[in-house]
Amino acid sequence: MFSLVRENIRIAFDSIRSQLLRTILTILIIAIGITALVGILSAVSALESTISSDFSSMGANTFNVQRNDFTSQRRSNDNQKINPVINYRQVKAFEEDYKFPFTSTSLSFLGTRSAEVKYENEKTDPEVQVFGVNENFIQNSGLEVASGRPLNYFDVQNSNSVCVIGSDLQKALLADVNPINKTISIRGSKFKVIGVLKEKGATFGNNQDLRVLMPIQKARTIFTNPNINYSLSIKTDKKDMLEGAQDEAIILFRNIRGLNPIEESNFGIERSDDLINRIGSITGVLSTAAWIISIITIFGSTIALLNMMLVSVSERTREIGVRKALGAKSGTIAFQFFIETIIIGQLGGLLGIVLGLLLGYGFASVVDFNFVFPWSAVIWASVITFVVAVISGSYPASKAAKLDPVESLRYE
Repeated sequence: MFSLVRENIRIAFDSIRSQLLRTILTILIIAIGITALVGILSAVSALESTISSDFSSMGANTFNVQRNDFTSQRRSNDNQKINPVINYRQVKAFEEDYKFPFTSTSLSFLGTRSAEVKYENEKTDPEVQVFGVNENFIQNSGLEVASGRPLNYFDVQNSNSVCVIGSDLQKALLADVNPINKTISIRGSKFKVIGVLKEKGATFGNNQDLRVLMPIQKARTIFTNPNINYSLSIKTDKKDMLEGAQDEAIILFRNIRGLNPIEESNFGIERSDDLINRIGSITGVLSTAAWIISIITIFGSTIALLNMMLVSVSERTREIGVRKALGAKSGTIAFQFFIETIIIGQLGGLLGIVLGLLLGYGFASVVDFNFVFPWSAVIWASVITFVVAVISGSYPASKAAKLDPVESLRYE
């Protein structure tokens, strides 16, 4: 039995070689559909992994009070209501009055995205982000200090001239020395480095490691724009208290903003898990699109493979008649053509998987995403190519098995 199978496989490969161009074109048609599926799903996985990891760094028990919702969209309507900025007085009032149990409140604002930082005779390009923060910002933002220490309560209350820097800034300015207790200069003000953040990477071109965190009051003396927008981040120690903490924050901030009970909130509340769910819905749409595109292409490849095998049966009618005259059974003939179809289908699937993975990896590299090996896509691609081969090979194999040996021998 095994020798018969091996012989049929050898005959199948000989047949493939004898019609090489036709086989290559069919393999390419199959590969295009699988490439579309694996490539798009690889890119979607990279996108989802990167964005989810960034948002989840906020912490599962964290929500933000900010000027606008994440889902707010710009409209062309000139009468569209624009939420006012969240000013310093409001965030300080919130910090002082928000007393929900087991919570910590972070205050922050972005001073600039284009600061030039100096250390002795060295300086960076004007591309460093500078944030004014309080002592809870690092913890609530899911950041970690790799060396040194974070900002503490006394640093913030006393407006100490200290700062915590990102890992890329440390590499750019202080790579050859221990950065702790070194003095850097920002806009003419000197700051002692007390800590270096653990590396976070970049998202959508935004380098999260090229930044400086300084006490919020100290930052306010350097960045004096009257329209600075502040952010609040609240973290709860107990997950089951998150809803209550959020409701309490909404009520308090509405009062701080002077809203009456019938007015809509003129600020946004965003939870990290809400953001992740929205990203999941977006990537779900992309995954559906990948399946639709690939199914259409795979349907075409099924027809192409079926047509190729029917032509092969027609061209090899006399060969089938000779084999049957020599004693080959119908099942053996059917198995030969079926194996040939399976081999072509799997070669197309393998090529498509490789091209799809390269496409996904290339996309992740270009946009600086985390490439995630799409195991589910690869498994589905393998299953689909096998199913395509079974569907495309069943009828031609059955047709070959049913050929009359006498009529086949007469075929020219």
